[in-house]
Amino acid sequence: MLLDEITPLVLTRNEAPNIGRCLEKLRWARRVVVLDSGSADDTVAIARSFPNVDAHHRPFDNHTDQWNHGVGLVRTGWVLSLDADYVLSDELIDELGRLDAGGDIGAYFVRFRYCVGGRPLRGSLYPPRAVLFRRERCRYIDDGHTQLLEVRVGTTAFLGGMIWHDDRKPLAEWAANQVRYARLEAEKLVSRPPGDLSRNDRIRRTGFLGPALVLPYCLILKGGLFDGWRGLYYAFQRLIAELLLALFLIEARWGRRR
Repeated sequence: MLLDEITPLVLTRNEAPNIGRCLEKLRWARRVVVLDSGSADDTVAIARSFPNVDAHHRPFDNHTDQWNHGVGLVRTGWVLSLDADYVLSDELIDELGRLDAGGDIGAYFVRFRYCVGGRPLRGSLYPPRAVLFRRERCRYIDDGHTQLLEVRVGTTAFLGGMIWHDDRKPLAEWAANQVRYARLEAEKLVSRPPGDLSRNDRIRRTGFLGPALVLPYCLILKGGLFDGWRGLYYAFQRLIAELLLALFLIEARWGRRR
């Protein structure tokens, strides 16, 4: 049974509003590794209240090294890598139980439903992510403010079940994180040749197309107008993120010329 060969890995830091809901959907796992980077709230206490959780601490330096360290704590053949604001759907859990451990698959991608205030939106900009992978075949590598899973051996496939992205931390924490993310993302976009970037990153690299396009994309193409205040809330969040990135791009380019 593949479920017995999967160890969920969750990174945390001040995730008390989220971690309980995440771990509640992981009770099927024999062992869940939680790697905390210095929470000042009840995150670790909540995590340790679940009998299958093995909590560890590592000071944070960057996402890539943090994830790779966490993978090193896993003893099973498969890793299910999750942020603390991810909640597995029942359909995905059932699908994991039916998977065949054989074959040449190195990693599985999962699609997300973005939630605001606990309710899913019709659409979002959140991309699919490789969350289930063979521990010995994959490694995290840097990609701007985040990390990418590099599949070194084997192919990839998509799972049909969804993950709910349901972050309920205060807006002020989100805003503080966006400043850090935008700085790192700007450094990535200006340091790489345009040919090495995805289409979306080339658009964002212009510094003006991202902010100009994000509102109509979220509200019209992704149906945010039909999600009421939640759709507006999400669209304005994405606009702020794109404006911050544009400002850091200007600063990075001006600094280079100076």
